[in-house]
Amino acid sequence: METLRHIVLFVHLLGFATLFGAWAVQAFGGKKQMTSLMNTGLAIAGVAGLALAAPWGLPEGVSMNYAKIGTKLVILLIIGALLGIGTARQKRGQAVPPAVFWLVGVLTAVNAGIAAIW
Repeated sequence: METLRHIVLFVHLLGFATLFGAWAVQAFGGKKQMTSLMNTGLAIAGVAGLALAAPWGLPEGVSMNYAKIGTKLVILLIIGALLGIGTARQKRGQAVPPAVFWLVGVLTAVNAGIAAIW
């Protein structure tokens, strides 16, 4: 069971890498717009993160940090809302506001930092 948990963790990290990588490509060489790859990375990271939040496959004596899980979930929902706002504006032919675009990258990095440091 612990091996399965590690596989889900790996998929979760791939989702984060996809989201942050797609954002970085747009930030440092693209048109600074939202892409479907960002949405895909967010969905993968979110689903795998929710699977990791379930208390299964943990070694004996290890407890869940529900405050950390809740914080990361709120940040994930904010990132999803920002991606939705940016995508909707693009579909209407408008530019993505710079604050919305940059917040996606910053919040994604903050979410990874919370995972590693907390």
